[in-house]
Amino acid sequence: MEDFDIIVIGGGSGGSAAAGRLSEDGRYSVCVIEAGSKNESWRIIAPGMLPFLPKNSNWRFETVPQKGLNGRPGYQPRGKGLGGSSAVNAMLYIRGCAWDYDNWHKLGAKGWSYKEVLPVFRRAEANVRGDDKFHGGSGPLSVSDQLWPNPGSVDFVEAAAELQLPRNPDFNGEKLEGVGVYQVTQKKGERWTAARAYVLPAQATGRLHVETGAQVEKIIIENGRATGVRIRQGRTTRTLRARRAVILSAGAFGTPQILMLSGIGPADHLKAHGIEVLVDRPAVGSDLQDHIDYVASFKTGGSVFNGTTLSGSMRFLRSIFEWRSKRTGTLTTPYAESGGFAKTRADVTVPDVQFHFVPAMLEDHGRESVSGAGYSIHVCVLRPHSRGTVRLASADPMAAPLIDPNFLDDDRDMQVLRDGVKLVHRIAAAPALAKHQGVDRHATPLDDDAALDHLIRSRADTVYHPVGTARMGSDDEAVCDPHLRVRGVEGLYIADASVMPRLVSGNTNAPSIMIGERCADFVKADLG
Repeated sequence: MEDFDIIVIGGGSGGSAAAGRLSEDGRYSVCVIEAGSKNESWRIIAPGMLPFLPKNSNWRFETVPQKGLNGRPGYQPRGKGLGGSSAVNAMLYIRGCAWDYDNWHKLGAKGWSYKEVLPVFRRAEANVRGDDKFHGGSGPLSVSDQLWPNPGSVDFVEAAAELQLPRNPDFNGEKLEGVGVYQVTQKKGERWTAARAYVLPAQATGRLHVETGAQVEKIIIENGRATGVRIRQGRTTRTLRARRAVILSAGAFGTPQILMLSGIGPADHLKAHGIEVLVDRPAVGSDLQDHIDYVASFKTGGSVFNGTTLSGSMRFLRSIFEWRSKRTGTLTTPYAESGGFAKTRADVTVPDVQFHFVPAMLEDHGRESVSGAGYSIHVCVLRPHSRGTVRLASADPMAAPLIDPNFLDDDRDMQVLRDGVKLVHRIAAAPALAKHQGVDRHATPLDDDAALDHLIRSRADTVYHPVGTARMGSDDEAVCDPHLRVRGVEGLYIADASVMPRLVSGNTNAPSIMIGERCADFVKADLG
């Protein structure tokens, strides 16, 4: 049996940050347990190989059929392997807005106001633009400007500006609202995952032990304390002991699943699967929130946009050779190159929709091939009211959980998304984009709300930001307290997006890394 001071379950965004910080001074022996691989493939490191990522780097979850999506199951890709979803995402560096974190504080996550989390964001960041009031210049997480954006992505910004949407050169600065080209988690043309930022440097010093290909069966809890983890590697089952703490960082789906497998969750649900109830906590696996997203797809002529044309294919092949030799060129694309944040109504305090502009036609999360060239515009609801659940399909740790986001259950979400889709088409009709003569591949009368709602329900799905299934708070029902300690179990912490009491107004990788950084601070303070 192997012993460590601290065991971190999951080498994703939050887990990597927590493990890296806890091992940096050598005070504690730390082990990261990761179900996936080391994620060393060049297809992960090359940003523009996003559509061709190794299949074993993605959990490829599906939801239960969604009533709000005309009975369709949704697709839920999640990163598997070191780096977690930071190894398979579009690399956009977005924190959300100050209002999000101040709202967390008001909801009971004391100590998580914007004023209190901003220094942690800055500490984590190495922004190519340097150190200033909002940004860090010397942290482990490299944040870069895009040097080779598609001209069409810049045209999106111009088109939105023609509609009087404000330009915003820094979505993580003074304000969130506006349009611009996104900054990305890249370093010198390579994808910069949370593992590359935190885990690999610590591992190189010998201060951090990493187990890959190791799926957690359960957390061992003895006399009310987390004392270890049982893992399965291939056909072998092993137990690793944690002398001081266990940090659970398996994401918004994996974290509640492991908690429930370990006897922490809704008592009736655990009993139904023959699991001994150690802590009756109904909030485990509840309050699932995700950004529901619609993708408008436009077919164009010409050679500006990417696609399955002869010229596009040749350009892509040339970009591979350029990137492999110099780490430059269009293969550094995050695909979602530009975008922004807007208010659909004048009485909204902060932006309620986000855009992602992709200089290629996108169907079914990129899983469906589309002939020709064109562009796509995502629009998502930033603060959804619909709430879903994560539940066990069985007591088998290898079985995928039952994921039910309950998309568009609340009519307010449909209203915002409908207004967002209309705004997308207004942007597409503005001169800067209209010059490309894009033809809407899913045209419907925009003044017919019933027809538009039907189209939305037939095409909408996640934009990959699930949170909230192990929320933190000051109330007794919260899964963990504001110091990320699981209520009812000593020595057990959570460090991932599942603790968010509300979904942030934007992409979730940067906030998850911030949560991991803070978890390390809390654990150090508790352990001394």
